[in-house]
Order: sequence, then structure tokens, then C-alpha cells
Amino acid sequence: MRNLIIFFRRYFNFFLFLLLEVICIVLVFQKNDFQHTAYINSANQISGKMYEQYNQVEYYLHLTATNDSLVRENSRLRNYLATTFDQFDTASGTHTDTLRRFSDDSLHKLLESKVRKYFYREAKVVNNSVNQDVNYITIHRGRLQGVKPNMGVISSAGVVGVVRSASDNYAVVLSLLSRVRNFGFSARLLRTKEMGNVQWDGGSGMYAVLHDIPRNAKVQKGDTVVTSGFSSFFPPDIPIGYVDSVTVEDKSSTSFNIRLKLATNFYNVEYVYVIENLLKDEQSNLEDSTRANK
Repeated sequence: MRNLIIFFRRYFNFFLFLLLEVICIVLVFQKNDFQHTAYINSANQISGKMYEQYNQVEYYLHLTATNDSLVRENSRLRNYLATTFDQFDTASGTHTDTLRRFSDDSLHKLLESKVRKYFYREAKVVNNSVNQDVNYITIHRGRLQGVKPNMGVISSAGVVGVVRSASDNYAVVLSLLSRVRNFGFSARLLRTKEMGNVQWDGGSGMYAVLHDIPRNAKVQKGDTVVTSGFSSFFPPDIPIGYVDSVTVEDKSSTSFNIRLKLATNFYNVEYVYVIENLLKDEQSNLEDSTRANK
């Protein structure tokens, strides 16, 4: 306490000068319109920048919640896409979750009725590998949330893979970046409609190979390759990749070897959508019974 008193006594004149200086500055800005206006403008500019920086920090801290909300909304909107429904005759029975279109006239006739075929569920990626011969992605969705093996998985950009196993709250996805025998994706060129099969060649995680496209096809660099819809995993027209180069490995070959730049960036995928084919079992059972009766 004694030292504090000595300190103030020693610098009394300096502190008195500062106090008088502050009083003078306040009086100048209060009594003079020009200085008052300049002060208000400067203060508003400084406070505006401070609030802007604060809002940017606050926005950054809420990005995770914003992303989660957007992913949920995208999942909800995907469930209303036309490709999610199949044309179906509902006159002979009642079907749940159908999409109906009526005429605009006074008769209000039923023009068409579609039954839901696909259902999308959003999921967060919690683990991901890209540098192995067989790569897996772990997602935070499992059996309790409706995820089962053999469901297709896509990102907001395109195809990701297929669910291989599921626990109560997690599932493991076999990534498109996997060199597994007979593992590929039925695909077609969006512009010319030729059908082929997409497989990863074990090289870069940014590229894959499209096989079985005939040499008479008019393939151009940049052409979009999408799912064909013939697989039970995916609806049609989900992007797989874009033509990067077209070559012929053997002159006697009847098909091109087409290198694709993948639509999905597997190095930074954070959220995915798991696709449930609600009519898959019906189709599979019919096809299996038909083969068995040959």
C-alpha cells in the first residue's frame, strides 16, 4: 500500500495531465460540430469492422451445425426427386408413399401415379481410406437408423460405394476406390447413351476406368458418365465421373479404354447419402425364381 501511494505521488503530475487532456478532447468533440461528426463517423466505422469480425468468428463456429442442417435438407429434397419414384399402376390396390399427378381442369383426373422406389438417408463420414488396394469408408449410421448391407452410397457430387456391413450405429462402405474382383458400377455415357462398366485401376484416387464402350461410339473429352439405373444400388443418372482421355490398348480390341476423372473427391468427403432401394427384394426374388425355373 505504501509503495502504491509513493507511485501515485511520484507520477501525480503526469496522471493529472492525462486527465485534463481527456477532458479537453471530450469538450472539443462535444462543442464543435465538425470534430463531433468526424468522431461519430470514425467510431461507427471502427465498431462496424469489429462487429463484422465478430460475426465472421461466430459464423465459423456455427459452420458444423450449418453443414449438418444443409445435409439433412438435401436428403429430404432428394427424396422428392422424380428418379426416386417408379411409374406404377395403383388402380388394383393401395400403395403407401406414392406421388400422384392430376389434371388441371375441373375434372381433376388422375394422370399418373408413382410409387417410391428409393429413399435417401444422410450420414457423416467418420473414417476414410484412399491409399489401399481395397478402401473403406465408415459412416455414423447403422441398422438402428435403417442402413443395411448392399445399399448404394453417394456424395453430393456423385457415386461413393456400397455398404458392406453395419452395426447398430455405424456402417462400413466399400469405396469405389477398391480393386475387388467383379466389383464395378454399371454406367452409361450421358450424351450418347452407350453402356459400360466403371472400375478403379488401383492408381490415383481421383481417376477410374470405364470399360466396354464400343469403338464406334463418339466419345469426347469432358463427357459425363452416370449410373445406368440397371444396378439395384443406384437410381439412374447419378454422376460417376467425366471423360479425361480415350485410348485403345489393343488394335484388335472392339472397345475403348476410357479414363475418368471421378465426380466425388474421396480425399475430402465428409457427408454421404445412403440409398435404400425399396423394391429391390421384389425384383431380386422374381429374377432368382425365373432363373431357377429354367
